[in-house]
Amino acid sequence: MNISLKSPSEIEKMRVVGAITARVLEMIEPYVKAGVTTDELDKIMNDYMENVEGAKSADLGYQGYPKATCISINEVVCHGIPGPHKLHEGDIVNIDVTVLYDKYHGDSSRMYVVGKTSPRNMQLIKCAQEGMYEAIKTVRPGSNLADIGAAIQKVADKAGFSIVRDYCGHGIGAGFHEEPQVLHYKNRMNLILQEGMCFTIEPMINAGTYKCKVNRKDGWTVTTADKQPSAQFEHTLLVTHNGVEVLTLRKDEDFPRIIEH
Repeated sequence: MNISLKSPSEIEKMRVVGAITARVLEMIEPYVKAGVTTDELDKIMNDYMENVEGAKSADLGYQGYPKATCISINEVVCHGIPGPHKLHEGDIVNIDVTVLYDKYHGDSSRMYVVGKTSPRNMQLIKCAQEGMYEAIKTVRPGSNLADIGAAIQKVADKAGFSIVRDYCGHGIGAGFHEEPQVLHYKNRMNLILQEGMCFTIEPMINAGTYKCKVNRKDGWTVTTADKQPSAQFEHTLLVTHNGVEVLTLRKDEDFPRIIEH
């Protein structure tokens, strides 16, 4: 497994692109409301990335992907392609952005609620965010990559929800997807974390079955097999000399940017 340990100069670039990524998700929040189309949201974010931040979307054109962001609504687990679909009251929406700036990548996603939604949807969103946070707390040099999945599994089991197994977190840096793969469910991946590693934690939590299916027509859109809702949060992380730094932390989050052990 070829895992890249980031140099001090690379870490600075990862901090810069991580901050840009966070700002994209902060900027778009007031636009996420009933009546807006996902294509309109995509264009607003792409314009912001290019014309305000001087960055680019890493999603646009990636393996043929047609848009700048992924916008996944309700039962869509991930890779929802922005289009003419309008948001409605009660929808839960994941927006996933990957920014490319100075040849390095920042990757993050969060959930948005259109107006008010059901208590069950809110519980699902809370579970996905708590699972990610508990996983982040395990990250430090000397800990095992498998601790991440175990922490998320504990949160999901307690809430009575399931964890998607078909998609995982990943190393990140000059490459969009680098080693290692980061599993979000209980597993036996035996890899000791080292200072300088950068990767994402991005659990997808389903209200019903963990099983998913890919849209055969577009080849991208992933939905839950039982059409029940799904929620996801994602951050890009750096393993520091004694803990972890959340490179894509947003202002709306009540969570530390740096955790020391």
